[in-house]
Amino acid sequence: MSDLHFWGQVLGFVGYAIGVSTFYQKDDRRLKIMMMVFNINHVFHYLLLGSMMSALSALLSAMRTTTSIFTSSKLVAYIFILASGLLGYTLAESWADIWPILGTAIGTYSVFVLKGISMRIGFLLGACCWLVNNIIVGSIGGTLLEMTLIGANLFTMFRLHKEAQVTSVTAEEIQ
Repeated sequence: MSDLHFWGQVLGFVGYAIGVSTFYQKDDRRLKIMMMVFNINHVFHYLLLGSMMSALSALLSAMRTTTSIFTSSKLVAYIFILASGLLGYTLAESWADIWPILGTAIGTYSVFVLKGISMRIGFLLGACCWLVNNIIVGSIGGTLLEMTLIGANLFTMFRLHKEAQVTSVTAEEIQ
């Protein structure tokens, strides 16, 4: 294992820690800020592992997540999705390069257009794409992360659903 690959794997485990704390956030704004930090870490992680398409997709994800903190515009979402598609079309070298592009596009739509549980369902689908990508590029931390995030995301969606039920019951009791 080369030094670059070793440090790439180290950043994968740093990303694991950041990613786990990201998806336990119930507050959408805090989730987006943590996700931005996570994506910036992953740019360097994928560069060190030698996966340019994954690094560029992570960079695009960081830019879109930062933008989504300030706007929920569908137009902006579609611009980032188009950018992701163009990135993939011009730079993809094999079918394996499609996974980070799909993950980025799904995440983009989710972070701009969706809220609450719906946003997290989108993140769940995007995480599945990134899981496949991480297996292909050999990212140990990334693979563990996506498997953990899928579980954490499901748990957070369950918590949000339970809170909505309690709020609904409380509102009915007041009436």
